[in-house]
Amino acid sequence: PVAPTLEIPGLQSLEPDRAEGAEESGIPAPPEDVETAFDAPGDGDDEHAAAAAAEVDEATVASAAEPMAQAVSSQELVRVEAELLDALLNGAGEISIFQSRLNQQAHSIDFNLGELDQTVTRLREQLRSLEAETEAEILHRHDEEGVTEDDFDPLELDRYSKIQQLSRALAETASDVASINELLRELTNETETLVTQQARVTSELQDGLMKTRMVPFQRHVPRLARIVRQASGESGKSAELVVEGGEGELDRQVLESMLPPFEHLLRNAVIHGIEPPEIRRERGKPAVGRVTVTLQREGSEVLVQVADDGAGLDLDSVRRKAYELGLLAEGQEVSDVDAVELILHPGLTTVGELTQAAGRGVGLDVVSNELKKLGGSMRIESVPEQGTRFLLRLPYTLAITNALIVTVGEETFALPLPTVEGVTRVAKDKLLELLTEDQPSIDYGGVSYRVQHLGTFVGAAPSALPEEDSSAALILIRAGDTSTALLTDALEDSREVVVKTLGSQITSVPGVSGATILGDGRIIVILDMGTLVRAQNAAAGRAPAPIRLERQITALVVDDSITVRRVTQKLLERHGVRVLTARDGLDAVGVIQDHEPDIILLDIEMPRMDGYQFATHVRNDPRIENVPIIMITSRSGEKHRARAIEIGVNDYLSKPYQEGQLKTAIETLLGREL
Repeated sequence: PVAPTLEIPGLQSLEPDRAEGAEESGIPAPPEDVETAFDAPGDGDDEHAAAAAAEVDEATVASAAEPMAQAVSSQELVRVEAELLDALLNGAGEISIFQSRLNQQAHSIDFNLGELDQTVTRLREQLRSLEAETEAEILHRHDEEGVTEDDFDPLELDRYSKIQQLSRALAETASDVASINELLRELTNETETLVTQQARVTSELQDGLMKTRMVPFQRHVPRLARIVRQASGESGKSAELVVEGGEGELDRQVLESMLPPFEHLLRNAVIHGIEPPEIRRERGKPAVGRVTVTLQREGSEVLVQVADDGAGLDLDSVRRKAYELGLLAEGQEVSDVDAVELILHPGLTTVGELTQAAGRGVGLDVVSNELKKLGGSMRIESVPEQGTRFLLRLPYTLAITNALIVTVGEETFALPLPTVEGVTRVAKDKLLELLTEDQPSIDYGGVSYRVQHLGTFVGAAPSALPEEDSSAALILIRAGDTSTALLTDALEDSREVVVKTLGSQITSVPGVSGATILGDGRIIVILDMGTLVRAQNAAAGRAPAPIRLERQITALVVDDSITVRRVTQKLLERHGVRVLTARDGLDAVGVIQDHEPDIILLDIEMPRMDGYQFATHVRNDPRIENVPIIMITSRSGEKHRARAIEIGVNDYLSKPYQEGQLKTAIETLLGREL
């Protein structure tokens, strides 16, 4: 098979002499009296075109040749295989990912330079204290030895001890470190500037390549109009197609995938929606029905509306057919909104006799499935005797999409924004009250959403709500009669992500539409929540499992080492633990005045107040005297262990510890799994 090609304006033509290439490029056509052979294939007869060309006056042809040559030179084209453009766009996406990672690493370097600033400041303070103590000790020793007035003072004669000389050398080293720190900060600022400029160029490159994938919808309007004419002729009705916003563009792959669904919607709009001319006249409508296709760009989405001014859906017939097929239980009441969604089930049709064109339910499930594959969504609205409207939300492009980044337990997922109806916040007290019900739900925008935790869809246990937050975010997913308000452990932000296709082993998993790479190098899965929601609640009358949330664990990590604090904090946060940190016992005393931790991880050797002193303080505080304490230290001797147990420490671990060892110790003391 011949590979598909795209035409890119502004590049030198590989075939400049072909009339077909000029026609397809969009170059303005010459006057009709000059050349009619440029008509689109199928719109004219070749022999007729040749005869007409032969009758053209030679002088007219000569006069038209010059403006045509100018048009060709100003709008030159080149044919490029679509596969090559896709590869180039994929490469631009990789550059964008690396760009994001570079940007994140630059911020990380800047943060660590700030930490180095603080470290140098502390070092200088400690050196000043050391110098003062050393000088005082020398003078004290000089006074004790006894000297005459003629003798020089040790400081006057620069007779310094070895330790004082070392302290002076350390002070010079600290100054050198500060100078290097300033130099690194300047280099970091320059690097961030270059990264910002590179990001702009990368974005322009990506946008330029994206434009090569865009195809105007207007190009396929004649094909769709022919479908409407054919359906009108087959059904004995009169209908016309009206396209609004046809100059809008869609991704070539999206448009090619959606053309058959568009044709099916138009055919069904005529056969099922538009009434016969005599009935339309009786209802005060024009004899010729109207089928309208409207395109509108909304951010990273394209909203396509396919509407007719016909009779609307016969919801009573839909309900009867649903009962016959077993989709509804006998006596089950179904609202009009839910009844509309029933026509998406395979095989449901209200016609008495099926033909190749008839059967509104025959094929609509295919339309819905194709939308799901593309990461889009569809909503159906119908008003009796006024018509039916299908609202389709499609991604502007399949290569890049805006996604909502969420966290569940240790995993991070991306939810495409086209599948998200919105995000709302609910007071935590109200949410906790809702979760005590068997089927918790909230009403938003006239739609009832079942409250479910995202963990129930991805095999993870729901975590607790953060203690410090007064409200929680709910992500609204519209999926017919199973619309869901998703509760997550953390809602990071929305960002533009590069969509990566997955292997056949993973693409077969329901609800997984792709993957992407975040700036920190994490590979996360892009979820199709509409599919997951429908799959979980497929059985009629089946309710989601109730959510039972336990209170989130709060841990206090006390250690004078920045590295130990960070490593322990990341380890615990991966298990859903809220972490507070303190650099020594005195700092920890201030922390526990404002917070009441569930467990304390404590080092022994720290400045100002060591671990033994802080543990004693905790055991003497009635408010937190029963909080478990795990002492983590490099002092593994029995004497140190015995002292800790005597104070009331619950467990004692030696550095370096294993992650599983610490996790087991915390679970044992708290009596619950992390």
